[in-house]
Amino acid sequence: MNEVVEQLYARKSVRVYADREIDEAIVQEILTAAAMAPTAGNQQLYTILRITDPALKLRLSESCDHQPFIAEGKLVLVFCADCLKWYEAFCDAGCEPRKPGEGDLLLAVDDALIAAQNAVVAAESHGIGSCYIGDIMENIETQREILSLPEYVFPAALLVFGYPTEQQKARPKPARVDPRFIVHENAYHRLGADELREMLGGKCATGAYEDWMRAFCKRKYNSGFSREMTRSVREYLKQFAD
Repeated sequence: MNEVVEQLYARKSVRVYADREIDEAIVQEILTAAAMAPTAGNQQLYTILRITDPALKLRLSESCDHQPFIAEGKLVLVFCADCLKWYEAFCDAGCEPRKPGEGDLLLAVDDALIAAQNAVVAAESHGIGSCYIGDIMENIETQREILSLPEYVFPAALLVFGYPTEQQKARPKPARVDPRFIVHENAYHRLGADELREMLGGKCATGAYEDWMRAFCKRKYNSGFSREMTRSVREYLKQFAD
């Protein structure tokens, strides 16, 4: 196994950071690595917001489900799926383009997340940890105001970076499910109840499977923040459906 694959296997989310700044040359390397990511039609359908204002970091730490460590991040990036700049460039060139639609948004989200993962891998190569924050998709009204987001721009992911503390380095990575449940050959295979239990059973180290599943469903899937995310995404989609 080569070094890159080893880092991919070992990488875990880091939420506590050492009191050590990231050298600006490394930051620029991370940002350039993001920009080198695969992209649909070489369009780079994203905009990366680098959040340096401590007050904005603090506001994001509150608007993203009250997670204080966001404000402590040494590098905070918001990866926005951006369907606006190409649309405006088409208009400027007299192309008479159609309005961006849902398909354009999903393609831009693909682009943005691929770029984000490039940034994660680049940071990891320097010993810099990271954590994805999906909660940036919640609270649409607040996020738009904080980040000055215009129409046709969607905050697909927030990434927080920093050198991990020794405790974070030592913390075990949560186990992933066996790849045989994830990789299907040639066609989708719908997992039966026994397969689902086998796939997820290892996550409930103690207690009954049903108890663990009910608690997880309540804490995550049926949670208030999950419902808020659905509401916010639905609001974002309205501008693409007009």
